[in-house]
Order: sequence, then C-alpha cells, then structure tokens
Amino acid sequence: MLSAEVKDSSTLREEGNNHFKAGDVEQALICYTKALKISDCRSENAVLYRNRAACYLKLEDFTKAEADATKALDVDQGDIKARFRRAQALQKLGWLDQAFMDAQTCAQLEPKNKAFQDLLRQLGAQIQQKLSSTDSQVQQMFKLLLDSSAPISDRQKAAQNLVVLSREDAGAEQIFRNDGVKLLQNLLDSQQEELILSALRTLVGLCTGHQSRTMAIVNEVGMDRLCGVMASAASTVSLSACHLLQVMFEALTEGMKKEIRGKDEAILPEPSRELRSMLHHLIDMLPASSVSGAGRDSAINLLVKQVPRKSLKNPDNSLTLWVIDQGLKKILEVAGTVPEVEGGLPLTDNTPMSCSVLLNKLYDDLKSDKERENFNKLCEEYVQRHFGSSDMENKLRAIQTVSVLLQGPSDVGNRTLELSGVMDAVISLCASENITQQQVAVEALIHAAGKAKRASFITANGVALLKDLYKKSENDRIRVRALVGLCKLGSAGGTDFSMKQFAEGSTLKLTKQCRKWLCNEALPPTSRRWAIEGLAYLTLDADVKEDLVEDKKALQAMFELAKSEDKTVLYAVGSTLVNCTNSYDVEKPDPQMVELAKYAKQHVPEEHPKDVQSFVEKRVVKLLEAGVVSAMVCMVKQESPALTEACRECIARVILALVERQEDRGLVVAQGGGKALLPLVSESTDRGKFKAAQALAKITITSNPEIAFPGERVYEVVRPLVSLLALDCTMLQNFEALMALTNLAGISERLRQKIIKEKAVPKIEGFMFEDHDMVRAAATECMCNLALSTEVQKLYLATDSDRLKLLVLYSGEDDERLRKAASGTLAVLTGEMPELCTCIPGTTSHWLEIFQALLLSENQDLRHRGVVIIMNLMQADKSLAEKLMESEALEILSVLAKGDNPNQASIQKAAQRCLDLAIEYGLIRISHCQKSF
Repeated sequence: MLSAEVKDSSTLREEGNNHFKAGDVEQALICYTKALKISDCRSENAVLYRNRAACYLKLEDFTKAEADATKALDVDQGDIKARFRRAQALQKLGWLDQAFMDAQTCAQLEPKNKAFQDLLRQLGAQIQQKLSSTDSQVQQMFKLLLDSSAPISDRQKAAQNLVVLSREDAGAEQIFRNDGVKLLQNLLDSQQEELILSALRTLVGLCTGHQSRTMAIVNEVGMDRLCGVMASAASTVSLSACHLLQVMFEALTEGMKKEIRGKDEAILPEPSRELRSMLHHLIDMLPASSVSGAGRDSAINLLVKQVPRKSLKNPDNSLTLWVIDQGLKKILEVAGTVPEVEGGLPLTDNTPMSCSVLLNKLYDDLKSDKERENFNKLCEEYVQRHFGSSDMENKLRAIQTVSVLLQGPSDVGNRTLELSGVMDAVISLCASENITQQQVAVEALIHAAGKAKRASFITANGVALLKDLYKKSENDRIRVRALVGLCKLGSAGGTDFSMKQFAEGSTLKLTKQCRKWLCNEALPPTSRRWAIEGLAYLTLDADVKEDLVEDKKALQAMFELAKSEDKTVLYAVGSTLVNCTNSYDVEKPDPQMVELAKYAKQHVPEEHPKDVQSFVEKRVVKLLEAGVVSAMVCMVKQESPALTEACRECIARVILALVERQEDRGLVVAQGGGKALLPLVSESTDRGKFKAAQALAKITITSNPEIAFPGERVYEVVRPLVSLLALDCTMLQNFEALMALTNLAGISERLRQKIIKEKAVPKIEGFMFEDHDMVRAAATECMCNLALSTEVQKLYLATDSDRLKLLVLYSGEDDERLRKAASGTLAVLTGEMPELCTCIPGTTSHWLEIFQALLLSENQDLRHRGVVIIMNLMQADKSLAEKLMESEALEILSVLAKGDNPNQASIQKAAQRCLDLAIEYGLIRISHCQKSF
C-alpha cells in the first residue's frame, strides 16, 4: 500500500490524466506540476515528468518538453514513451540528428509500432533535405567567391557564411567533398585580411576532431603556406593561423590515441610523419628574419603545447629529444636576440619569456642525467661561441641568452653564468654608457640574483652600482630595471620579519617609486611591467602589502596591465597578489624546535605583526573592491606560454584566498571566479590543482552549483573534488570536498552517476571510518545522497560487507549530525530496497533500541527519519512488523500519530501509516489503537 503522501500525488496524477484525455491540457499540466512538488518517489516522478512532457508538446513548448522527457529518462533509460516524446520535441527544436537517434532506439525496441516508424521516416527525409540544402548553400558560396567581378562585400559575406557552414559536420563534409580546400587556398593567397581570416576559420571547422580530413588538408594546403600565413605581421591573421595549426595537431594526436578507428580512418597511415613535418616547419620559422614577431611567438607557443609529454608517466619523450637535436640552437638564436641591436630578428615583448618557457619545458621533459648533460653542453657551447667573440654584439647575445635561460631552466642558466668571464662582464657592462648594453647587463644581474649565494655576492658587489644607476641614470628604462634589482636584493629575507637587507624605511621608498612608475601611463608597458616585478619582491614585506592595497590607483593600473597584450607581466602580478593575500605556504616550526634554536643561538624566523589573519582579511576585501577577480579571470584566459603552470598556481592560490570568507564567495562567482577555476584544476602544478579544487569545493558548498557552474560546467567540478579525497590532502580539504560532493549528489541522477564514475564511492566509504567527527559525518551525508542511485543501493545488499551494520550503529551515535546522515541513508535504502529490510536485525542486537531512540529524539528530523525507517520495515516484511509491534515502538508510534502540530504533519502521517499496517496484518485491533490515543 502507498503512504498518504504518495496517494495524494497519485490522485493528482489521475486527475491530470483525466484532464488530458478530456483535452484540457493546461489543467492537466497544473495537476502534474502540483504532484511533482509533493512526491518523494523517483519512479512516480519519472511518470509525472513523462506526462508533463506530453502536455508541453501539445502546448508547443518544445524546450520544456525535451527537458521533462530527459528527466524521466534519467530515472529509467528504457522508458520508451519518454524517449518518443523527447524525439518529437527535438524534431521541433531542429536538433534532427539527436531526434533521429531517439526515434531509432524506439523503433528498435518496438519494430511494429507505426508511430515510431513514421517519425523515423520523417526525420530521415528532413535530414536528407537539410543535406541537400547545405549542398546548395555551399555551391552558392563557392560561386560568389570564385566570381572576381562580385563586390568585395558580397565575397566577404560568402566567406563568413562558409565559416558558419563548416561548424556543422554536414556543412564541413560538403565543403570538403566539393573541392573547397582548393578554393580556401586561393583565399589564403589573397591579400585581403577578411578573406584570409574566413578561410582559416573555415579550415578550423573542417579539421576539428576529424583526423582524415586534417591529414588531407595538411598535405594539400602544405605547411609552407600555413606557416607563411602565420608569419604575417597582422596579429589577428597570425593568431588565427596558430589556432588552425593547434586544431590540426589535436586532430592528429587524438586520432593516434584512438584504439578503434572509424571506417573512414581505418585505411589511413599513422599521422606521425605529418606531425614531425609540421613541427620541423615550426622550428625552421624561429630564426627566419621574414617571420613577424607575432608569428614567431605563435610558433613557440605551438611547440610549448605540442612537444613535451602531457604526463611524465608516459615513458616516451622521443619528440622532445628530436626537437632538442633539430632545433635547440635555433631556439637559443631567438633567445639571444637583442631587439635594439640592428639586424636582429623581429620580436615582441613576449618573445623572451616565451623562449624561457619553451626551454624550461624541454629541459623538464628530459629523463636522465645523460640527456640533461647534453642539453647543458649545447647551451654552454652556444654561449661560449658568442661570448668568445671580439664583437660586442655577440657578447650581448651571449648575456641575453643567459638571461633567458635563468628565467627558464635556471640550473642551465646558472651553469652558463659561471662560465669564465660572464659574470664579470655583466657587472662591468652595467656601468656602460651605451643604453642597450646597460639594459641587457642589468636584466642579467637581476635574474642572476635568484640564487642565495649569488644574491649575497651581488649585494656585496653590485648594490652600490645599482643604486648609482637608479639615482644618476637619465634613462627610465635603466632606472626601473636598477630599481627592480634593488627590490629583489632587498627581499632576500623573504617573509622573515627579522631579516632586513636594507635600512629601515628603504623598502617603503622603493615601493613608492615602483607604484609611481606603475601608474605612469606615459611610460612604455615594458617599464611599467618591471615596476610590477619590483612589487612582486617587495610585497614579501607586510608594510608594503598594506601600502599597496590602500593605493587603489596602483592596483587598478596593475590589473589593467594583467589584461593587456603584454603577457610577460602575468607571473609578476600573480606573485604580487599571492604575497598580498598571504596565500603562499608557510610551515610553522615546532615550538620545541624554536626553543632549541634559541638556546643554540640560531636564527629563528619571525612573522610580521601585519601578517596575522585579521590584516590579511582586510587586504582581501580591499583587493575585491578594486576588481581583482576580473583581473584573475582575464589572466586565466590568456593564450600564451607566459601563462605557465607556476603562474596558474599563483592564480589558484589567490582565488582560494578570495573565497576563504563565505560572505565573499557570491561576489567571486558573480564576476566569473568559479568559471576561471575550471581550467586551473587540469593545467597547473600538482599543488596548484589542489588549491583550485579546494576553491571549487568552498564555492560548491555555499553557492547553488547549477548557478555557479551553469550548463555542462557543473559536471567538470566533480573530478577535481574527488581528487581532494586523497590521503595526502589535508583533513580540511577532505572535509570540504565531501561537503561539496554532498551538494552535487543531491541535485540530479546524472551528477550522482558522474561521481560514481569517478570512483568516488570507495573513497567516501573510507572517510566514514575517519576518527574526526565532522569528516565522518560529512562522508555519511554524502553517502546518503548517493544512496538515491541504484548502483550504490546494490552495494548494501552484499552479504560480505558491514556497510549496513555501520549505518545502523551510526544511527545510535551521540553525534547528532552523524545520526541524521546515517538514519537518512537508512530511510532512503529501506524505502528503495524492501529486500534490505530483513537484513537489519542481523546487523546488531541493539537495532530496536536504536530505532526507538530515534522515535523518542527531541530533534524533529531524527524522529521523522526514525518513523520512515519503521514504516519501510513494516511495509517490507510482516514478521518485522510483528517484532516492532511487540516492542515499545507501538506506544511511541501511537503518541506520534495523535499530535496536531502542523510542523509535524509528515511524522504523524508516517506513524499513522505504521499503525494502519499493524491493523492490516492483524497485529493490533482498532480499539487498541484508539485507546492509545
């Protein structure tokens, strides 16, 4: 028999059915909607969604019809009526391919159903008609583009229409089959930027996710032509060509990973030859003087993305070794270019940093000392060859190369810096009267100060020189670089308040000058970028942090630079914000070790008084007011090698600090902070990934996940949250991940399936045994929501497991939160799986006492869970009902059923249902039931 609550929903459903049959669709819709609001039964809800979908179809609200049919299918994939209604809705919405798949499934399940066969025929005809229409459109666009007498505006519009057509598979196939690639080549060779851009974007549509077409296009168009387009001085054309090559690389590499290929691709050879040919062309672009700065940056960017292994678990680094063998000298040639020297290669402000990133990626991808030694040797030979020349331009090239190496593979840079005479030359050139020589030398000196022993050497030998340059130079480019050198040396003590490198007040003076340069829009962006570099060092001092967050103008200038085309500023901005938010890792020493260090008269680090939590929180508020979130979002979107994994880690740390306070999370989400975290959980350092995942967890706990991460993004949140359930994460990270997963598991079956698919259930079960009360309760709450899924329910039927016993025992614990979670899980399981009920008496001899204690609890939620469990047990098995009615449960239920408190209506209904069952089974008489009232 059904409970009173389900009876009500069933009655409403019947009323809705009657209205629908009578043609009163709107009244039927109202009944089904009301029923959905009061029904707790998933199978009942599925029927109601299916019926409501029929109403929406009649009312021609096809979007809602499709949504309701999908909700019904989430519960039961075999619901043929719901699938048919979804197919009808999809047909009307114009999503013919998806509608055809649903209709085909229906026809396969019921081959003789005329309605299914008719819909299938209709969809087949519509799809064919659409293909014919697409073919006609493609032919029309071709005709316009080939007509040289046609107005240029018409040809541009035709090219743009091809871009749109190429985004659909049918359109892409028609363009390809109608010899469209040849036409697109002609457009690439034209001198009109709009036509070239349209051709590139159309080729992107043709290549995306399609290996066979990509291989054909690479061979037909040729890498010479594509690289020639990417070498263009027009930055938009260069970037579009770079994007096309990236899509081509992805199509070819993804094709290689497929274990089973489609029919079209089964006859294709492995695309490794094409890949190496493409990479070879990119390497050859690097030292070519005809290539623009933007084109060179694009080539470096593609090499960064395509060459090093995506995971160090992959043993094959042969592509990296091949690129080092074929192209390391060419990369170093770009790295050593000094733009101010006549005859140098065209570079952008981002090129040196991009080279540093590429060199670092290649070096990190090496597996053995032998491979690393070869890399070192090649770099040393390059530097020695140029430094040994009597020509000053070559010496500058050698020093510039050392600077780039120091910013990338620093171990290699340090070795080249230690070559005979290099460091002496850097110091002496700092005093040169030639501005270019000074600039190259000062930059090398700044990068060289990264190592502690060298920093102390430079402090002893170079500080006076840097101060002299800062005070006396008439060139701001030199002054700002000298200032940064002083800032870096002044911050050598890190966050240790007791380690002051300069006299009291000197650091704040340096900060004031950095902020002044930062806000001076008359200065070139490179000089302003160096000002942020100085702040990145100085903000290790808490006094500097306080000054900076008070200077709203300086903050906004920094954020604007972070959003600009100068990508080299990203890491400096990230580091500055990490310092201001104190989001760096600080290991607090053991108090006993501190006492021992004091006793031994060893140095003990001290925390600045303004680095305590209350000061940090105020700084975070001021950064939020200044617009830090929008700057972070823009930084994440940057397509540049300068957005390194270390830089991404900085951004993840800052966002985590911004969402620390619950009241700030809404603002961070509203400004796109939640969305910005998603790429950071997959593209960052391991520590950065955990920081980003923890920030996602904090947002998911307190915000509606469907609003914070709309559409399909909410499913991307699951994997990073599951990653926080690792044993090497902190207890806080474990707890927050469990809370966030609980929220997600309560939203939909599809999200529960995603959590299960990520193998989270065994991890969550592990935390149910955790000693920490809050973690144990959070894991049990998560399991309560996951128990709505059939796969999880089946786990509790296993006879060789103590899962069920654990829930029963936890329902009797003192921790109220844990009791709620465990008894809630039992209420779900016993309701969904009646066969489980008979197993409960075997879990513990105290099961009756535990459930009676729930009924007697002062907490209304616990009472409700207890009475539902009792009701489920009685409905499942008469002998269980008999045991319950022989216990004190009968008297307790009689009292619970009697009350007239409207807040306890659900408890009263369930208790009355238990008594009704006892009467039906003949265990009690009606008169006894009435007496007990």
